[in-house]
Amino acid sequence: MDLKEKRILVSLISSVLIMAFYWLYVYYNFIEGNPALLNDMRFLGKAFLIMIPVAIGAQIVIQIVLAIAFKMAGHDDIDPIDDERDKLIELKSIKISHYIFILGFMLAMGCLAMGMHTRIMIFVLIASGFVASVVNELLRLWYYRKGV
Repeated sequence: MDLKEKRILVSLISSVLIMAFYWLYVYYNFIEGNPALLNDMRFLGKAFLIMIPVAIGAQIVIQIVLAIAFKMAGHDDIDPIDDERDKLIELKSIKISHYIFILGFMLAMGCLAMGMHTRIMIFVLIASGFVASVVNELLRLWYYRKGV
């Protein structure tokens, strides 16, 4: 497995774990004792806004630890240079993941248009962003394996 593929795989796994652990933490520390918080838009907004820097910080720390581990394992080039193939793979995967997010956004707006509760819209937006991120990483991995 190529170094870039390993980095993508670590990023994918860490994204899923960070999201799962964060929302489990929020659920067991706040929502379990007070289910009415699910109707509080301020709480949901704060929880989502706090999740963003937590996820970014955790991803940065994980990538640094991965780079140190690769360097200790004897890899000379930790961050290989991106060539045209890498840029093409990234552009293709980002394009598809953006389509997925836009579809989720339209679904969220449709939920509002049908008169559903606002929390449904927020959950659909969060889920579509997460699914788009996971699909982006999976497509990048697939394109590296398959070739462009």
